[in-house]
Amino acid sequence: MGLDTILQLMGLLGDLGVLVLAFRGKLFRITPVFCAYIGWCLLNDSLYPLLSRTISYTSPAYFRIYCIEMVLDSVFQFAVLVELGWAVLRPIRSSLPRYSVLVLALLFVVGGAVIWPISAHMIPGGDISKAGVLYVHAQQTIAVLRVVIFMALAGFSQLLSIGWRNRELQIATGLGFYSMCSLAISVIHTHQSTGGRPYHLFDQIGVASYVCSLAYWIFSFSQQEQERHEFTPQMRSFLLAVTGAARGTRMALADSGPKSGKT
Repeated sequence: MGLDTILQLMGLLGDLGVLVLAFRGKLFRITPVFCAYIGWCLLNDSLYPLLSRTISYTSPAYFRIYCIEMVLDSVFQFAVLVELGWAVLRPIRSSLPRYSVLVLALLFVVGGAVIWPISAHMIPGGDISKAGVLYVHAQQTIAVLRVVIFMALAGFSQLLSIGWRNRELQIATGLGFYSMCSLAISVIHTHQSTGGRPYHLFDQIGVASYVCSLAYWIFSFSQQEQERHEFTPQMRSFLLAVTGAARGTRMALADSGPKSGKT
């Protein structure tokens, strides 16, 4: 049994373990998209061996299936980040407007737009099609965004009233570790020729880093979660002030609009 097969089996068992613990701990109530994403990864890892045996890598059907999988995976990853940010705001969500989650998603899109030109320097060299370059570029941008969000949550954990025993920071830590490893490997790949043994070795290290994240989640989700505390007064005041300003601006625009009536 080769190392690739071992890593694949460990990934399958890890996905399954995280999914079982997430449902046992009712994590799907807080982060349903994350749970769905782990289920998606489990499905992909289960079907990949069957797909590789029945369809040739050079087949147009294989390429179409691969493109669909890539698009869905990217959408899932972005949705997980938005959900994670929204879950962090749990203590104050009842005071926020309903559209706040859309504003949060828009902020992440803006963050991705800022990161986009930076991640262009992390694309591996070699003979890659334009579609492949675009996909890798998008994946790298989301990976950098995951690292930024993890660092922000860890750095402002006191203000956000979250700790290492809270699920939000645990999820962000696993994603951040895997993303940092993936980015480091991508930078190394830019100085390597494709197809060689060293190139594939770093790919295996990337898979191993994902397995490590799964192991961390299994360990974390098997522990009792610490109860979320309210935001600090400073953070609560800041968020409510921002919300109040948004509401005030919306009401002012509505009042300044054309009014109907008899003259």
